[in-house]
Amino acid sequence: MAVLSIAFWLLALFVLYTYVGYPFLIALLAKVFGKPETYGPYFPAITLMIPAYNEEAYITQKLDNSLTLDYPREKLQILVVADGSSDKTADIVRQYAERSVELSYIPDRNGKMAAIVRAMDFVRGEIVVFSDANNMYEEKALRELVAPFSNGKVGATTGAKLIIEDGRDLSSAEGLYWKYESGVKKNETAMGSTVSSVGEIMAVRKNLFVPPKGKIINDDHYIILDLLRRDYRVVYVPSARSFEYVSKTARDEVERRTRMNAGLYQTISMSGRLLPRRLILIWQVLSHKYFRAFVPFALLSLVILNLIIVLFAREPRGSLILLTHPYGLVALALQFVFYGFAILGNLFTFTGVLGKLFYIPTFLVNSNIATLAGFFSFITNKQSHIWTRVAR
Repeated sequence: MAVLSIAFWLLALFVLYTYVGYPFLIALLAKVFGKPETYGPYFPAITLMIPAYNEEAYITQKLDNSLTLDYPREKLQILVVADGSSDKTADIVRQYAERSVELSYIPDRNGKMAAIVRAMDFVRGEIVVFSDANNMYEEKALRELVAPFSNGKVGATTGAKLIIEDGRDLSSAEGLYWKYESGVKKNETAMGSTVSSVGEIMAVRKNLFVPPKGKIINDDHYIILDLLRRDYRVVYVPSARSFEYVSKTARDEVERRTRMNAGLYQTISMSGRLLPRRLILIWQVLSHKYFRAFVPFALLSLVILNLIIVLFAREPRGSLILLTHPYGLVALALQFVFYGFAILGNLFTFTGVLGKLFYIPTFLVNSNIATLAGFFSFITNKQSHIWTRVAR
């Protein structure tokens, strides 16, 4: 039983490190060794590329938003990539032709990355800003996002993803998560590079963009790792802000995260040719991205090990390390309470203090369920590189 108890504590430390330990360590390192950077005005020619599959509900608002952004208009190309759209998306974009909005469209649908690769032939900007049709930029987002490119070692930048609070616990939990992510990426950048990006607001030097080989699920993560492997920096710019609504339901959010996590496992399987060369970046990739793929297996193992120890332990009582009575029961009870809160959070809608109490365990459990679903989707080869948009 001693071996099982040690395994329990090692797994518990792994989960704690992934969620708390790494963010704390990277924050400490950034404070001690970080080198804050400031960037002056820099206005290269840029292309705002908007992949938009069947986005007739959002594309008008997105184009209106894009046309009001604070960036020299003569240096901004707005290019909508609507490959495969079967609704009115392409027709709506054509109505903006007189306002210099350009359209790249073919009837065939081959996935987002294939559409991006095809549209790169029409890109005139030195910097390509990748966006989505359903997220809106703050007025100064573009100028903030491209400023770090004045440093020739910067290969990509990524902005802040903010969730519009709509009164639902789901939006509160998702908003809290992206604030947490923002802190991690900010501290990673202070150490040289972040290793994570959001596809909704990401900029890349056009001459560094290399089309991936094969069918990639998470295009943004692939691009970032490829640049890091080639020793280019990736800078997080919190002042470049993008806003969007969370998925319509918790089930939709789990579906969206399932796709993302299937892509994460795909990326892990490609580590031999994608991981950076520098040790600190390898540590960041493992801690920030890869370890999260194994947290749900650790959580399941914790429950199983705890049950075995409680039922079959023969060691003397009163040992916290060995989880003998009463500590084993206390640990098991705490796990059941946590998962009970998550179940209640999924079944009922709570407001006020109760809502805040329930939405964190609900969000964490749902995220790990999506990670497990992503794993099985990846190993059974059921996750297509062609994504289906969820309702928002």
